[in-house]
Amino acid sequence: MNNHLFSKKLKKNLSLFRVTNSVNYSFWIFTLIGLFVFVGCNTNKIAKTNDTAKQLVIYPAPPEPARIQFLTKITSSADLGKKQSFLSKLILGQEKSKAMVKPYGISIHKGKLYVCDQYGGGMEIIDLETRDFHFFRPGGKGMLRAPINCSVDEKGYLYVADVGRQEIVVFDDKGKYVRCFGEKEKFKPTDVVVYQDKIFVANTASSKINVYSADSTNKLLYSFPEVDPTNQASLGIPANIAVEGDRVYAADFGYSMIKRYTIDGKFIDTIGSRGDRPGQFSKLKGIAVDRESNIYAVDAGFDHVQIFNKDGKLLLVIGGHYQGPGGLIIPAKVMIDYDNLKYFEKYVDPSYDLKYLIFVTSQYGPDLINVYGRVDPKGASPSK
Repeated sequence: MNNHLFSKKLKKNLSLFRVTNSVNYSFWIFTLIGLFVFVGCNTNKIAKTNDTAKQLVIYPAPPEPARIQFLTKITSSADLGKKQSFLSKLILGQEKSKAMVKPYGISIHKGKLYVCDQYGGGMEIIDLETRDFHFFRPGGKGMLRAPINCSVDEKGYLYVADVGRQEIVVFDDKGKYVRCFGEKEKFKPTDVVVYQDKIFVANTASSKINVYSADSTNKLLYSFPEVDPTNQASLGIPANIAVEGDRVYAADFGYSMIKRYTIDGKFIDTIGSRGDRPGQFSKLKGIAVDRESNIYAVDAGFDHVQIFNKDGKLLLVIGGHYQGPGGLIIPAKVMIDYDNLKYFEKYVDPSYDLKYLIFVTSQYGPDLINVYGRVDPKGASPSK
């Protein structure tokens, strides 16, 4: 065979080889896509099946009618139920679970949970809509040292009380550093609450609550109460605060009692005292208030949350030393939420209607963010 004919035949065979392999390559691509869709559909079915297989934990215990149901917990990205796709595993390998270390403060805004992680060196942002788990570790001017509590305003701006920096650090809705503020002396912020046109900050260095403007100047407007150990209006260590309606609630760790003030700082009364009986506190930490003025107070000493009505009467205790779902280990923060029920309704027992959500952080243990629901029996008239 001459060289010309041999070269022509070789080119023809190579061309046929390329076409054949191109067809085979396309075949495998479509096969992988088909497997990805199939596995994805079946994964969702498994997740829904597992959601309904959990033990029912309610407060108070039967035969009393249930008022609070433990719904679920979030400790790591694995708890969000988002499965890695077959194609992603094939290309990138198995993804590692992302986990919190020691959560303290927590806030929520438009389906996103913002968690202050003391030992994690920053925060975690959990997107309930997409079921994504992100570490938030800003650098530069926004670097966080010891974030303890946070609050999110209507624009999505994040305000972080950082006891390491001894400042309130502000980020925009994209996570970009905006500014920081606080007093030059005697300033140790342990909690921050953005409420309407004001920012309330618990300042343990001065034993006061500082109130700032919510505009870009963050001007100090006023502080309260006056420091006077002989006056019950005075604060010892204002660890956490809550603002609802025209009231400011302070969890006074120093005096082991809740103190109520008007929004402009006038003292109203106290709830509870130091002790180990119902209605008393050992290590008072987080505080929250619902729309009926019921008060939720965390006691890290007894690993529970006590619920009082607006008159200071003890209604119910939830949590307790950890023995399984619903239990707590050194809890820190409690938060009430009415706007994100849709992400947790699947956990509610079919015989109940969900009214609002109660989030409680544990600093240790297998269940770090505990999600409870305020429930009523279906068809029942709303109860206080």
